[in-house]
Amino acid sequence: MLLRLLYLTLTSVFTLIRLLPMRDRDKDAEILALRHQLAVLQRQTDKPKLSWPDRALFAALLHHLPRARRRRLQLIVSPDTLLHWHRDLLRRRHAKASRPKRPGRPRTVRSVRSVVLRLARNMVMDLQDTGARAKFLIRDRDVRYPAAFDVVLQAEGIEVVQTGVRMPRMNAITERWVRSCRTELLDRTLIWNRAHLLHALREYEQFYNTHRPHRSLASAAPLHPLPEPITEPDRLTHLGVHRRDRLGGILHEYQHAA
Repeated sequence: MLLRLLYLTLTSVFTLIRLLPMRDRDKDAEILALRHQLAVLQRQTDKPKLSWPDRALFAALLHHLPRARRRRLQLIVSPDTLLHWHRDLLRRRHAKASRPKRPGRPRTVRSVRSVVLRLARNMVMDLQDTGARAKFLIRDRDVRYPAAFDVVLQAEGIEVVQTGVRMPRMNAITERWVRSCRTELLDRTLIWNRAHLLHALREYEQFYNTHRPHRSLASAAPLHPLPEPITEPDRLTHLGVHRRDRLGGILHEYQHAA
C-alpha cells in the first residue's frame, strides 16, 4: 500500500512539473485528477474500485479546490466522497501520531497519586469538622489509589471496600447519580466557593429524591410516590400546573395548582 502510494505520488509530481508553465493551480489539480481517473479506468473494465492509495491521492489533489469548482469536475466519485476520504486521511495521520510508543496502560504520574492521598486526608478532616462518622468507603481498583490512601482512612475507623473485578454494576448507583448531578447541575452552574457548592448539592439532592422522575420507578421519585391520576373531565379541561424554580431556574418542579 505504502509503495503504491509513493509511486502514485512521484508520478503526479513529475506530471506536475510538466504542467508548471500553465501557472494555474486549479487547472493543474484538475488535470492531475482527470489523468489519474483515466489510469484507474484503464486498469479496470468493470465499475472502478479504488484502492486506499488511489483514494489518498484523490483527496490530497482535490481538497484544496473550491467546493463549486469540485462539483463541476467530471469525477468518478462525488465531491462529498472526496471530502470523506480527506477526513479519513487526516484521521489516520493523527491516529498514528498520537499512538503511544509503548503498549499497555500508561504509567500513573506520581503527582496524581499524591493528590489522591491529599484528598483522603482532607475528607477525614471534613468528617471531623462536621462531627459525621463514616463506616465504609467503596472505591474501585484503580492504581491511582496508593497504599497510604487506605491507611489514612483505616486510622479513622473507616473500612475500605474495593469493587469486584469485572463487576460494572457494583458501583452503578453511585456512578449514575454522579452523572446526573454533573449534566443537570454542575455543568450548568458557575460555583463561587465551597458554601455555594454545598448549597447547590443539597438542593439537587432534595430535588433528586423527592421530585425528579426516574424511569426505573415508573416516573416516580425515590421518596415521593406518583400522585393519583386525574379522571374527572372538568379538572382535565381546567387543568392548572404550577412551576417552582430552584437554584435560579436551573431545576424546575411542577405540581398541580390547587
